[in-house]
Amino acid sequence: MSMNSSFPLSGFKVLDLSAYIAGPYGCNLLADMGAEIIKVEPPEGDNLRKYPSTLLGESRAFLGVNRGKRGVCLDLKSTFGYEVFIRLVKQADVVVHNFRPSVPARLRIDYDTLRAHNPKLIYCSLTGYGQSGPLANRAGYDQVLQARTGICSSQGTTDDPKIVYGSVVDYYGAAMLANGVTAALLQRERTGEGQHVAVSLLGSALAMQAARLVVAENEPRSINRDMRSGGITGIHPTRAGHLYISANTPHFWRALCTLVGQPALADDERYDSVKKRAAHVDELLPILREALLNRTAEEWEVLFGDQVPCSVVRNVEDVFEDAQVLEQGFIGEHRHPALGPYKTIANPISFGAAQGRRELRSAPGLGEHTTAVLRELGYSDSQIESPNGNQSD
Repeated sequence: MSMNSSFPLSGFKVLDLSAYIAGPYGCNLLADMGAEIIKVEPPEGDNLRKYPSTLLGESRAFLGVNRGKRGVCLDLKSTFGYEVFIRLVKQADVVVHNFRPSVPARLRIDYDTLRAHNPKLIYCSLTGYGQSGPLANRAGYDQVLQARTGICSSQGTTDDPKIVYGSVVDYYGAAMLANGVTAALLQRERTGEGQHVAVSLLGSALAMQAARLVVAENEPRSINRDMRSGGITGIHPTRAGHLYISANTPHFWRALCTLVGQPALADDERYDSVKKRAAHVDELLPILREALLNRTAEEWEVLFGDQVPCSVVRNVEDVFEDAQVLEQGFIGEHRHPALGPYKTIANPISFGAAQGRRELRSAPGLGEHTTAVLRELGYSDSQIESPNGNQSD
């Protein structure tokens, strides 16, 4: 595999045993920083491959969270599959999995076992609820954790809770995983020691609500924990389309009032703070929305320019033609062995010391690189083709 040595994690090898979104995308982020990722799947593959998709022969979600990896199939329950995995571990810097805490020991891939083969190994386990406690061995999923940690009731109301779609807990967990692994690698450079890094979706769901999860002594349970600005900042209908507006600072509030033809509102002391505007939202919102009906969302976006932070509410498909996105190089073309060429996010992190852009690699087909990786490990073709190997090519 070609490698750009100027990327921060170039030269580090990561074994990704995880499935679904959080673990795989965490490893995806490590790939974006230059690490070599080998995705290790069971013969039946990551279950995300089987999720509904309008793409022929592959899951859109799987492609989206598994960029930049090579893929191998190993049956860890077979003698040969386990032997291959241990060989990989001996050469690896990091192992990532998302098994429940009771599973790794049964598969003989727990931290103590793998550390005996590679004392410098960074071992990252992503779980639903953490390594201990009454819920530790429950399966954890994004929306389940949203419901448990107050996200759903805060997104909607206690009487009408709402899921935040987009797997936000998973993606935040992925970022925590990449951050934790990178920090552990940095510490290993200083000490020479490996360690077990533990990340959970429960911790992710709580961490992403840091501004809300503050409770003072003797504070009542039923209080408003949000910093919402009363409806002025938010999504509004226009003559055609919807527009998101953020006007919390005095400067932006004045610009908004002036540009919608209501300059007197900016000088009214009843509305001269976010808190006051929230208290008078029933008076202000009808005025604002009536004014916004005079133009389309796109016309308002042009008129507001850099004077009022705003955006037309667009569809995700529009991102592929977004001039700013394209200028930043955030979309790249990949080539999948079965699907062919496709476009997806690329290079979301920029490193000034890196020379050029990192090589783009698509999500792997199931077992796409098994034979190549086994050859790199020293296996002969006859060993690879042995029925006892139970490998997919």
